[in-house]
Formats: sequence, structure tokens, C-alpha cells
Amino acid sequence: MYKIQIVKSAHKALLKIPSDIRKKIADAINKLAFNPHPDGSKKLKGSQFYRIRAGDYRIIYTIEENILTILVVRIGTEKKFIKSKW
Repeated sequence: MYKIQIVKSAHKALLKIPSDIRKKIADAINKLAFNPHPDGSKKLKGSQFYRIRAGDYRIIYTIEENILTILVVRIGTEKKFIKSKW
């Protein structure tokens, strides 16, 4: 089982999301502890990051195999990712 860590900026973004959707996102993140490569996960080109979807939201994370940790670095909609400089 992997330990889940969420960076401060991703946690703040999660708190701004409506509670019903936040629960779906939290469930998806918690499932990563048991399977860091669930169906639908995608490795982002040219980086160490992976992406999963929870409804219209994207969860960007990295896997630190040597210490069994999942680090969630970003949560948001695809529209927000396109607008920002990632």
C-alpha cells in the first residue's frame, strides 16, 4: 500500500470544489494507495507525472516507488490546465 501526500496548492484547489464532486475526487485519490496505475491512468508525455480523471476534473500525480508514496501535485479541470502555465 502506498502513502498519499497532497501538495498544499492541490489541497487548496480541492477545498474550492463543491463537496459532492470533492468526494469523488477524494475517493479516486484514496484508491491510488492500492493501485497507482488504475484503468484510465495516463503517463504525461515528457514528464514523470500521471493523470487520472474524476468526472470533469483531472488529478496529476507522481509515484515515488522507492518510498511507496503517491504525491498529488495538481487538481483541476482541463480548462484550468489549458489556461495556466503548467
